[in-house]
Amino acid sequence: MKNCFIIENCQESIQRIESMLGDFPDISLIGSSSDRLDAMNIILKENPSLVFLNMDGTIERPFEFASEIMRYTSNPPLFIAISETTDHAYQVIKHEFIDYLLKPLADLDIRKSLLSFQNKVVDADSSTICLKSYKDFQYLNTDDILFLKADNNTTDFYMKDGSVIGAFKTLRTFQDVLPKNFLRIHKSYIINSDYVSRIQYGKCLCTISENDFRIPFTKTFIENVEKMNNALYDSSVLSLN
Repeated sequence: MKNCFIIENCQESIQRIESMLGDFPDISLIGSSSDRLDAMNIILKENPSLVFLNMDGTIERPFEFASEIMRYTSNPPLFIAISETTDHAYQVIKHEFIDYLLKPLADLDIRKSLLSFQNKVVDADSSTICLKSYKDFQYLNTDDILFLKADNNTTDFYMKDGSVIGAFKTLRTFQDVLPKNFLRIHKSYIINSDYVSRIQYGKCLCTISENDFRIPFTKTFIENVEKMNNALYDSSVLSLN
C-alpha cells in the first residue's frame, strides 16, 4: 500500500483527486492541507510515496518546500504539480516532478498521473526491479546491484558480475523505489550498503567490497552515510579503536 498526500486549498480539486483515487486501491489518501508547516510535519511523519502540490500560492515557495522534504527524508515522495498555468514547467522538470496537472483538473489527466506514479514505484519488499524501454523489459535482482551512477538523464547500474546496465531514467526515479539498503550518498550515486567495506570520512569515500570501487559522498547526504555506518558498526563482531 502506497500513501498519498495533497497540498491544495481548492476543495473541488481535492475531491476530484480523492474520487479518482477510488480506482486505485493500492494508493491510500492520508490527508490534505494548505498550511506549509502542517503539511511538512505530516509528510515527514507519515512519509507518503506521492504528494500532489499546488504551485499557485497555496504555500509559499513550493519548490523550496519540495527540496526541503527531500533533504530530510531518506526515501522522499514523488511530486505531482498542480497549477492554473504552465508558468512553472521549467522548474517542475528541473526538480524532477513526475507530472504537471493543469486546472481545472480532468479525471483523465489525474488517472494518467496516478498510472505514471504506479509505473515508477515497485514494492519495497521486492527483490527485482524492472527496467522498461518501449517493449523491452529487463529484470534485475536488487541483491546483485552494487551501486547506481547518474549520467545526465540516464542511470547506469553497476552489477556484481562486472556488467554495467543503462536505464533511460533519472537517478531520482530509482531512489524512490529501491529497497532500504540502497542509500543516496551523492547527487550522482546511490549505493547498496550491503556491499560497503570501508567508509573514509576524511576522504569522503565509500569502498565497495566487490571490485574495490571507491564511491564519493557529500555533506548533502551525510545523514545517509551516518545511517549506513551505524548499521554496519552495530552488526560488526569486533571494533578496534
